[in-house]
Amino acid sequence: MQQLFTLSFKKNISLIEEATDNIVLQSPLITLNSPQITLHLKQLSPGLLSALKLLGTDGATEEHLCNLVLQTDGLPGLYKFYDYLQKFINLGLICHSVLLEGVTLLTRVPISPLDRFQLKNAAADKKYILSRFAYCRKDKDQMVVESPLSHAQIVLREGQGAALFHQLFAPQSCQELCAKVLGISPDTALMIFNLLWSSHLISELQDNGEIQEDANAALSQWEFHDLLFHSRSRTGRHANPVGRTYRFLEKVEPLPAVKPKPATETENIPLYQPDLEKLKAADYPFTLILEARKSLRHYHEQPITDKQLGEFLYRCARIRQVMPAGREEISSRPYVNAGANYELELYLIVNSCQNISAGFYYYCPQEHQLCRLSNLNNHVAALLEEARLSNREQCLPQVAILISARFQRITWAYESIAYSGLLKNVGALYQTMYLVATAMDLAPCAIGSGNSDLFAAATGLDYYAETSVGEFIIGSKPRDEMMVR
Repeated sequence: MQQLFTLSFKKNISLIEEATDNIVLQSPLITLNSPQITLHLKQLSPGLLSALKLLGTDGATEEHLCNLVLQTDGLPGLYKFYDYLQKFINLGLICHSVLLEGVTLLTRVPISPLDRFQLKNAAADKKYILSRFAYCRKDKDQMVVESPLSHAQIVLREGQGAALFHQLFAPQSCQELCAKVLGISPDTALMIFNLLWSSHLISELQDNGEIQEDANAALSQWEFHDLLFHSRSRTGRHANPVGRTYRFLEKVEPLPAVKPKPATETENIPLYQPDLEKLKAADYPFTLILEARKSLRHYHEQPITDKQLGEFLYRCARIRQVMPAGREEISSRPYVNAGANYELELYLIVNSCQNISAGFYYYCPQEHQLCRLSNLNNHVAALLEEARLSNREQCLPQVAILISARFQRITWAYESIAYSGLLKNVGALYQTMYLVATAMDLAPCAIGSGNSDLFAAATGLDYYAETSVGEFIIGSKPRDEMMVR
């Protein structure tokens, strides 16, 4: 069945003729994730040279390519062609297309250097169903079907291809598919099943009615969005640029390191600044702090003080320095942050704090002060209630810290890993908050989830420019939990 596929090089492959029998095959350099491939193919026989050129243009079936080489070069040339072809497939350079009456229906395109295409033969009397991890999206000027299970994508060329995928939302055999998609013959349907099954885009329906994919205990416990996020923010299953690519350089100006203070007519509250030299001498030993760290969800009857809150924020999140870095600005703060972009911002819902009135505040990390945004209006009260529910419904937090991200601070420079890096930065801030709170004998607790739309409504910020990515609550520690010096 494989000989019925039309084989061709990927569109980004260049064939450069150095001489009449020498060719340089080259793929572009994208990133370290997808390194440049350069093959010097020398002393090529006429038939082999013609076959390579055909692969680099419209492509042809394996049968046609083999006949071309065999007729011109004989068996020695054919053996050499097979060696080259397998090498190209193993390097992820070869696309497999299914044609219908001379028109390309769909094409399998490798998207990872780790792609090792091996054709699996589907059974004509078996039923197959689309993988729950498969998804369709627009990629530039074409529609593609991808899956985090696969090292390849399917490019849909004609309407029948989209119709075919639509039918595979329910289990289908080849015969059933042919009856529902006009113009698809049983042989073509079987070819398509072979291609999709080999690419982990469909799964076989077993005799007991169970989907083969679901029988994998480890795979069954992955949610679609988690596995997709994992596979696309790590290298190995895609060929997208990764890392600090500066894709918006000369296109969009980077955001400044320090967010401008909100334009409000309300008060700005200067916060207490501790003496760090005294803290170095008086703090609990680090190992004691590390071992005593834990989440606390209940508080002392006396709420946290303004002095404690000021010290906590100063030790966790103040700006120590702002520095130029080429076209960007970077800063130094107490917690670690990838690339020193410091895209995270802190907003505080003060519910109960001595000497600070209840309300919604923005923390200005450079001035070390709170900027009052609003009172506990409906949106803010709903955010506070969400924190209570996430806090095992024990009590309302004394202070809820909402961590937002100015996304462009990190997406301007980074590609593929921007959001995963952002979440790692949130984790670094969480740990810093936990350790500082423990050193101060406060009650800290990170929250597992939050409502980013509600945050956007409360702040009036653009959801796509800045919204919440983490939550942390803090208050005074109950007397029975306090450490003894």
